[in-house]
Amino acid sequence: MAAGTDTVIYRKRRERLAAAMRAGLAIVPTAPERLRNRDAHYPYRFDSYFYYLTGFREPEAVLVVVAGAEPKSLLFCREKDPEREIWDGFRYGPEAARDAFGVDEAHPIARLDEMMPALIADRDAIFCRLGEDAAWDGRVMGWINRVRGQARSGVVPPSEVKDVHALLDEMRLVKGPEELAVMRRAATITAGAHRRAMRAASPGRAEFEIEAELMHEFRRLGAQAPAYSPIVASGDRACVLHYVQNDGLLRDGELLLIDAGCELDGYASDLTRTIPVSGRFTGPQRDVYDLVLAAQRAAIEMVKPGNTWDAPHRAAVRVIVQGLLDLKLLKGTAAEAIETESYKRFYMHRTGHWLGLDVHDAGEYKRNRQWRELAPGMVLTVEPGCYIRAGDGVPARFAGIGIRIEDDVAVTDQGAEVLTRDAPKIPDEIESWMGGRDG
Repeated sequence: MAAGTDTVIYRKRRERLAAAMRAGLAIVPTAPERLRNRDAHYPYRFDSYFYYLTGFREPEAVLVVVAGAEPKSLLFCREKDPEREIWDGFRYGPEAARDAFGVDEAHPIARLDEMMPALIADRDAIFCRLGEDAAWDGRVMGWINRVRGQARSGVVPPSEVKDVHALLDEMRLVKGPEELAVMRRAATITAGAHRRAMRAASPGRAEFEIEAELMHEFRRLGAQAPAYSPIVASGDRACVLHYVQNDGLLRDGELLLIDAGCELDGYASDLTRTIPVSGRFTGPQRDVYDLVLAAQRAAIEMVKPGNTWDAPHRAAVRVIVQGLLDLKLLKGTAAEAIETESYKRFYMHRTGHWLGLDVHDAGEYKRNRQWRELAPGMVLTVEPGCYIRAGDGVPARFAGIGIRIEDDVAVTDQGAEVLTRDAPKIPDEIESWMGGRDG
């Protein structure tokens, strides 16, 4: 993390949280390390809420934000340990972390249980995560019970325990300029990886080879990791929405659906392109592709301030339903297909989700049971698709075609900014780009 501007950004977020609580205290732990097997760990990834408030990437850390007339923030983290640093690498230690991350106090994580009862005593409410980790919930209740044990001394325990995520979700939903800058860079890296994958795709190659091309480009361009397990699905495997085995072979005449995005400095990108393995779409493939592309265009047109979250989805559904009727894949009228949801045989998911520190990012989609309005700074995916499995009257020419087209879109004052626009998606552009794969 860089000092200066970044420190100010995180401090302002903590101040916003303190103001939203009015009184009380928030406890936000980072994610634990996880064993992969025996004594080998998965690559460490911090908790998104904790990182949003601190920028601190080490494990074994907890942030405490105290609200009230004199708000303050306390960071509990690992102590300096030269011997462990030989094995595991640099760690800040409390003193350096306090200065580098702009918190008011920093203490060894080993003192957390000792200090928390005094911090929560006489506070009206505790804001923490609820129901995600039974051990953590029990630990928080242990602190509360220790305060309750001091009742005869006049110490008052918190009367409420609230979900801190409800406050932080609203904060995280609207991205600041610094977040959008990182997300644009993540989108650019991901688009470059998809261009590389398009050039690498050809009959006889394995799906995992194409996955390797994506991963190579993510790291080469500075991303730390994939934001999620990549989907590299050829042929009828593209009709499996969360296919991640990536062990099939690419075959001439089939399509290849690639859903992959990188994570950069904590922020996710999420991009899907569908390409012809041979380098050219067949007639039926082009018909379905043009339909999905038209649905995506209609959906992106609806991404603008004041429109509801549901507006892009409804626009995409209208286009897809009419297209499926035109292709004789549905019967009846468009109104009937929408009312009965018969189209869900071929398009069964929503058209997008929030995007940010998590690939399915924080933020409610409804408020007071109504779809919420889009506002500048929100970032969402727009990803209609069409998945035509063989069977029950499906014409052979369409059987096994699975297509999804997905972009990351930021809501602006004027409308929408497509962050992943550098990845080709017009059919002629895809064929032209793939035609230069030996260049």
